[in-house]
Amino acid sequence: MKTCRRFTSIKSGFEQDIRFLRGHAERHQGSVAAKTSAKNAVSAKRNMARALNRHLDHCPECG
Repeated sequence: MKTCRRFTSIKSGFEQDIRFLRGHAERHQGSVAAKTSAKNAVSAKRNMARALNRHLDHCPECG
């Protein structure tokens, strides 16, 4: 599937946030902050999927 530059930009932004949150959770295992970061990473992944699907629905180049 060929995607546009905007799709790649959206995806890379979310992936960067997810990597940061997962890295924080791994570095601080067992702490309340780590558990929160892990939950936020799952939420960010869900939000990324929602945003990319919305983009695919409206983008003439990707959809």
